Amino acid sequence: MRYAGLALAFVSSWCFAFSGPMAKYLIAAGLAPIEAVWARMAGAGLLLLAVLALVRPRALRIPRSRLPFFGLYAIMAVAGVQSLYFVAITRLPVGIALLLEFMAPVMVVAWVRIVRGIRLARAAYVGAVAAVIGLAIVVEAWQGLRLDALGLLLGLLAGACCAGYFIMSDSFGDDVDPLGLIAWGMTGAAVVLIPFSRPWDIPWGAFAGSATPEGGQTLPVLAAYLWMVLIATVVAYILGVNAVRRLSAAVGATVATLEVIGGTVVAWALVGETLGVFQIIGGLIVLSGALLAQTATGSASAAQPTPAASLDEPAAVSARG
Repeated sequence: MRYAGLALAFVSSWCFAFSGPMAKYLIAAGLAPIEAVWARMAGAGLLLLAVLALVRPRALRIPRSRLPFFGLYAIMAVAGVQSLYFVAITRLPVGIALLLEFMAPVMVVAWVRIVRGIRLARAAYVGAVAAVIGLAIVVEAWQGLRLDALGLLLGLLAGACCAGYFIMSDSFGDDVDPLGLIAWGMTGAAVVLIPFSRPWDIPWGAFAGSATPEGGQTLPVLAAYLWMVLIATVVAYILGVNAVRRLSAAVGATVATLEVIGGTVVAWALVGETLGVFQIIGGLIVLSGALLAQTATGSASAAQPTPAASLDEPAAVSARG
């Protein structure tokens, strides 16, 4: 059971890794980042709703008392994470944007200690400090902010929304089906983003052509979109949920950080992005610190029945890019 969960988490992470690079093809074809987000959420949400309606209709039932939670989930954990990340990758390399998003575990540590007043293992704080130091190395702070400042801010905000997802997991219970939550969350996010994305103005004709991101390979736009919806969203989320049902969220999140490596590799292969030596070294430190903080938080929650125990809920790994 454990090895099956690890295999599912591994494949899920690599599926998620395609989301940023595939989005760059839509953006290169003429779609604005928010339009690419809307197309992804609408396509994946409607597809999941249709599949669940046929094979698992009970998953789509929403208890009335949970409606506010579902709404907040759609706005923060889906619309917020996805839109901020997609805008960030227009100003930053995919790998760095993913690194910033994976600051979320460190933010969760800060929330648990400062807001909830829960004492954590020393390793949690060591991990948080290591992640911050690694981030400073990534941006080469000693030479001034060489990366786009707005892009960095957007990436960190995406991480904050992702952290908000983990914190929202406090409210998870047996009355909420993770797959139903994902389907309604994506659909709800698409609805929320309509005034900003204005889907009636999306250049739909671009999907019939091909696109070439600067320095990258040429791909049909429709193929990139379908891959992003089917593989990088639907398959990735479903595998991620089933993986964490077999693993703790701490272990699942550990494997999930392969998305950073996978995203960088895919971006190198398809869109010609590379990372410098300092970005690679700093990135490894960020990941190590985030994993240490995440694992320590998971251990603390297992040691005492506090709200932080929600980090072991089934859907906790599925708020990624």
